Amino acid sequence: MELSDLLGANQAEGDGAEAASKPSPLQSLKFDLDFYSDSIKEISTEMVTEGYTLYPIFIAHQHEVSLGELILDKNELNTKWSINASSVEEFVDRGVIKEDRKASFEKNFKSAKEYMCLFVVVPEGANFVFYPYK
Repeated sequence: MELSDLLGANQAEGDGAEAASKPSPLQSLKFDLDFYSDSIKEISTEMVTEGYTLYPIFIAHQHEVSLGELILDKNELNTKWSINASSVEEFVDRGVIKEDRKASFEKNFKSAKEYMCLFVVVPEGANFVFYPYK
């Protein structure tokens, strides 16, 4: 899934007037991801190089989450989204990705050198998104 897919889906919800007056919080995520891009890429590269994981996952959230380790704090950086670093292994250990779906997830994982794998958490739920580094 691409970030634009989530943006489009959110904009279609609700009645037209409400959607037009209230922009999707995911639009601010795109802005923050472009700002964070170099830092996330550096951390992703370290995670792979140091053998921590071949499949780094970054959790984008606006509230507290108990998954991964906080690496970019919206309060410290004066942004709208915080980012936690995690891995497919933690997602399987914590039951977010079922063990029998791990191979499929890894097969569909885009290059960690070109894309950040995001687990975007919003009040309506969460979804995986691959977003290219700038």
